[in-house]
Amino acid sequence: MQVEAKRERIISVDFLRGLTVAFMIFVNSPGSWDYVFPWFAHAKWNGCTPTDLIFPFFLFIVGLSVYFSLSPFKRGPITSALIFKILKRAFFLFFIGLLLNGFPYYHLDTIRIPGVLQRISIVFLSCALLFLYTSWRFQLLLTIALLLLYCFSLVFFPVPGYGSSNLEPSTNLAAWVDHRLLNNHVWSQTKPWDPEGVLSTFPAIASGLIGLLTGFLMDTANDKKTKTIRLFLTANLLLLFSITWAWSFPFNKNLWTSSYVFFTSGIALNGLAISYWVIDVSNYKGFTKPFIAFGSNAITAYILSELVEACLNLIPVNTGLSLKSWLFTHVFASWLNPFVASHLMAFTFVILMYVPVYVLYKKQIMIKI
Repeated sequence: MQVEAKRERIISVDFLRGLTVAFMIFVNSPGSWDYVFPWFAHAKWNGCTPTDLIFPFFLFIVGLSVYFSLSPFKRGPITSALIFKILKRAFFLFFIGLLLNGFPYYHLDTIRIPGVLQRISIVFLSCALLFLYTSWRFQLLLTIALLLLYCFSLVFFPVPGYGSSNLEPSTNLAAWVDHRLLNNHVWSQTKPWDPEGVLSTFPAIASGLIGLLTGFLMDTANDKKTKTIRLFLTANLLLLFSITWAWSFPFNKNLWTSSYVFFTSGIALNGLAISYWVIDVSNYKGFTKPFIAFGSNAITAYILSELVEACLNLIPVNTGLSLKSWLFTHVFASWLNPFVASHLMAFTFVILMYVPVYVLYKKQIMIKI
């Protein structure tokens, strides 16, 4: 969602959105999944790698953008047309996510229902409606309640069929709920659970709400220096809480644990504080243009990258390889270390995706999905 308020535009938000989606495309597109440096891969279970920061960063920015884009509407009557627009956007995000999951064969008996765009849809809808109809105090209390209740559920509730509570991959409460509600409609690589599953969506909403509350934190500051100090202080308080909480409820992206929400939000806030000070306060903006181009059509860039990546894996060549495998083997890995080749191919793919978003940016075309 774009920051479209009448107040002075905060360029650092646009920059961070674009930086996040560019890295999202990069880590999703290695030349070969057999050759990925550990820091460009997700943690296998507990823990947090740099790659595990990307999706919560994006949800944080969704909440932040909701605050600035909907603020003008909160000052007047909330119209049915506005609510319909919000609902329509959430529906299309969810529906496009389903289309991407099934592409190109669409086996309806096993199509994955959760996904990245589906989670963005739910977080966007939740943040938008909560922002319009509730106060920042309610949003803060709800964020805390969501994280505490989720932690309590996974740490203390017994899991039917497995006995006492646990945080293991296939036998925790979130996995049980996914299996009961989604059955075969989860990611094939993690059955019977899904990394964007049902229960873990609630703390993901909290990630978005922290972004929403960050908008309030910035908007009510008297000057840019105060904004920056507030961001840094809040960021490091969240990091302190997260490290303490992680002793009993460890960082885990697949479960989207409460400690993981605080940890990733703390790092996102630090990133925002640094970017805000450098870009909006100190006025160093020259390096931001490529990322602002990505950020201006972030969802479009992500969808396009997923479609192109799928096509590269589907198109066969006469050696029995897919076009992507052939390019990796014969163009990149033929003269480079395979790990370096794999990530150079991913970087090349990001540049390729930059071309259409740059054209859209230059023509001032913002595709609102």
